[in-house]
Amino acid sequence: MKNIKKATRIASIDILRGLVMLIMLVDHVREHFFSHHSVADPMSIQDTSSSLFFTRLLAHFCAPVFVFLTGLSAWLYSNPKDKPPRSATSFLLKRGLFLIFLELTLVNFSWSASYNTLYLQVIWAIGLSMICLAFLSRIPRVWIGILGFAIVFGHNLLTPITFEKIELGYNLWTILHDRGYLTTNGFIDIRISYPILPWIGVILLGYVMGPLYHRRILPARRQSILIVLGLCALTILSILRGWNIYGETMPWETQSTALKSIMSFLNYTKYPPSLDYLLLTLGVGFLLLSSFESMDNRFSKVLKVYGSAPMFFYIVHLYVILIIHAILIFTINNGEVIKVENVYQLWLISIVLSVLLYFPTKRFSNYKRRSSSKLIKYF
Repeated sequence: MKNIKKATRIASIDILRGLVMLIMLVDHVREHFFSHHSVADPMSIQDTSSSLFFTRLLAHFCAPVFVFLTGLSAWLYSNPKDKPPRSATSFLLKRGLFLIFLELTLVNFSWSASYNTLYLQVIWAIGLSMICLAFLSRIPRVWIGILGFAIVFGHNLLTPITFEKIELGYNLWTILHDRGYLTTNGFIDIRISYPILPWIGVILLGYVMGPLYHRRILPARRQSILIVLGLCALTILSILRGWNIYGETMPWETQSTALKSIMSFLNYTKYPPSLDYLLLTLGVGFLLLSSFESMDNRFSKVLKVYGSAPMFFYIVHLYVILIIHAILIFTINNGEVIKVENVYQLWLISIVLSVLLYFPTKRFSNYKRRSSSKLIKYF
């Protein structure tokens, strides 16, 4: 039985998921130790150093790749190897609700050890997207693809639509497209940080692409398809962005230096993710999935460990950062916020944390693989 369970995991998916988890770690270290150098959305080219810009740009890949792989994994769940197809509705509903519960409790508390403001962020967005997919997975796959494509490519057309707080559609639109506060005068403030409409489109596209991992598809053919998809996405991005046609609210402009011009070209909106943002991140994600198909070395094995227990790693790393930051504040900095002044220091801290977290993550991953608990499988 152990060998069968191991075989059901697809290495390239875990490797890519593990990579974005480590990149996410760097970004979360930044939010604790580099908060005095804030970044806007989109980033300010003139006020953001190139090292900080590209560190933040790397973090942009985390949410799109993870949401896409969530949709792809849902298809794999509903089409298990050597077994008849099964409905993913119940699985998606339960896991989606569980993720929202985690966002409201453990995840929110992990950011500042308080509940003064309830931030509904990426875990919330993934949970709601899974719930939407739970119902939409019942319709023909071609219609799921059309809907996902229409949302991803068309949601930027909705940018001019706005609502004031006193208007009837404000709360719904804040959840779907324009991030902001749902409540500010109650017992607790509630802020939507991740509007969910574009993420629904991404998870639908991930589900539609699930058959690429059907046992009848040879790895070489899958690699070729992923390369074509990645290059197509980046080509469309180059055209739309190059001429400022569509897909991003902030046009790019030639700057005083070549580096700043590149930064301007790659400067996209994340909240909600613009089409250009998704074309870049998913396009590169497809190319990475293809390259990871045949990767089998020590580094890929390490990444696979992080990717095989993503929710465990996510929650544990948040609390480890919180606790370490708090200890440093109250032991060596007299209650003042700990700051670092150089981006390379963020990377050094992140590397140390990734090494420390590798061993408990690997141990939990092995335990999860052996366990028959459905709750454990959610992590």
